Amino acid sequence: MNTFAQRRLRNIALAGAAAGLVVALDQLYDMSLRYAAFLNGWLLLVAMVFLAAFNLRKKIHVLQLLPMSTWLQGHVYVGCLCILLFLLHTEFALPNGMFEVALWVLFVAMVTSGVLGFTLSRVLPRRIGARGERVIFERIPGFRAQIGREVEELAMASVRETRSSSIADFYVAELAPYLHKPRNFIGHLLGSNRAERRLHTQIQELERYLDHKGREILAQIDSLVTAKANLDHHYALQLILKTWLFVHIPLNYGLMLFTVAHVVIVYAFSAGTP
Repeated sequence: MNTFAQRRLRNIALAGAAAGLVVALDQLYDMSLRYAAFLNGWLLLVAMVFLAAFNLRKKIHVLQLLPMSTWLQGHVYVGCLCILLFLLHTEFALPNGMFEVALWVLFVAMVTSGVLGFTLSRVLPRRIGARGERVIFERIPGFRAQIGREVEELAMASVRETRSSSIADFYVAELAPYLHKPRNFIGHLLGSNRAERRLHTQIQELERYLDHKGREILAQIDSLVTAKANLDHHYALQLILKTWLFVHIPLNYGLMLFTVAHVVIVYAFSAGTP
């Protein structure tokens, strides 16, 4: 068994033990005729603070004592523990007040976005790597513009070198709009390259009207079209990964604010009854 598998089994065992301990403490607290919601509520708040600290790991120097991979593993398993604590705290029941409904919806939305983000972070990087070396997201527009300029130069050069406007006309009608901005966003997300194949088919059909020099220029254009499609693929998948963070993180902070308000309200009306 490799080290990664051993570490995963160890983490699962620790998470399972922690979950069992939480359930046992909750039952013991309840059997002692005390309100268990105070115990699991505070445990839930502590766990949520830990989850929120994951986003601050790169910003606060003290939090960089552990490697990012360790923080990520802790984030995942503590997140699962949070679900258990939440179910215990709500006694597996639906909320019945406006504030409780808002808190419940925020928590469910955060958990859903977290599970979705975890899944995306496991699936999308492999799909990105399947189409060439990963490109830094912020540099994609520059590379796309460079490809557009190169194709335009080749199209204009074809008029001089072949004394034919076939490639230039095709560039104006089909290639210029395609190269101007990201295309086929949904297709790249779904893993479909039908639109790209259609463009390559049009390029192949154009070959029959060209001489040897024209075919050479067209081959260069064809390879640049492939490079543009790869950039669009990287752009679409990386944009989803980045957009997910803009959903998950605000939900996390919003939930924290509502939770603090919930604690204040509960203690205000219960006088801190344990």
